[in-house]
Amino acid sequence: MKKIVLFLFAAATLWSCTTQSELNEKLEEANIAFYSRVWEVAINEGHVNILDTAYADNVVLHTVPETKGKAASKAYYENYVTGFSDREFIIKETFASGNKLVKYWQFKGKHTGNFFGIPATGKSVDVIGCTIATIIGEKITEERDFFDNLEFFRQLGIKP
Repeated sequence: MKKIVLFLFAAATLWSCTTQSELNEKLEEANIAFYSRVWEVAINEGHVNILDTAYADNVVLHTVPETKGKAASKAYYENYVTGFSDREFIIKETFASGNKLVKYWQFKGKHTGNFFGIPATGKSVDVIGCTIATIIGEKITEERDFFDNLEFFRQLGIKP
């Protein structure tokens, strides 16, 4: 009898691990699809209003400058949409683990509008970077962007 109980306990434990693993995998796949769609719509299509529903109210963007809150974060990305024509935001690779997601990306565009107060230079940019995001309850709660700002401004013709 003890062997049967032990066997049933071991089987239940293995089954719950597999189930949790499957749930994590589904969450990760859903987060990747959600996040990829958000940036396709926001940057490539230029509809930053999607950030009104994609961002949590207290979202934090660890960028330069650090940006807090949904409205300020949306305004941050509006600069890319209004500052660049021929925008192309390419997600090269994405990895997820639980509620964390990492995307490796490339941004291309022509600087034809005001960008964070910098008047149009007419220059094209092509930069790569990486973002680490946290997604909780189908809302982006935090993003950390990493890319070569010096190279970005050099391509714009701006000297530090």
